[in-house]
Amino acid sequence: MAGIADALEGKHPAVPVDVVHRALREIHERADAVRRQRFQAMAAEGVKYLEENAKKEGVNSTESGLQFRVINQGEGAIPARTDRVRVHYTGKLIDGTVFDSSVARGEPAEFPVNGVIPGWIEALTLMPVGSKWELTIPQELAYGERGAGASIPPFSTLVFEVELLEIL
Repeated sequence: MAGIADALEGKHPAVPVDVVHRALREIHERADAVRRQRFQAMAAEGVKYLEENAKKEGVNSTESGLQFRVINQGEGAIPARTDRVRVHYTGKLIDGTVFDSSVARGEPAEFPVNGVIPGWIEALTLMPVGSKWELTIPQELAYGERGAGASIPPFSTLVFEVELLEIL
């Protein structure tokens, strides 16, 4: 507070400006290092989860790293990237925390296939209408280093149960 009062009165700061800038830079660098360490640990947990999940019966892996398990195989058409679809889904982090669910809202979601994360795009363009699949999506095919809001941290591997209801 004294520093603000001094500045308002036109007095010179008690601590040289370059010292303050250096201290702030060090604080930011330490915070960045802690954040990087935390996110590297999350990315490593995701890799481990994917490795274990790939060993489970019925889990298929694509070249990109997407994993899916067919719960129910539909008989309908397969959407193109340019189609709009209606789906029911529940999205979870690998610890089981649900971050979004059209099922819980009681209303299916509608969106363009090419308007979602890459893991969803790939899965939807493989799924016949009427299918219900469990998707395990590596962070590179999800939200990667940026995460998504407060509920999906950066570098999160995601698990979705997706039911493709129709092509619109």
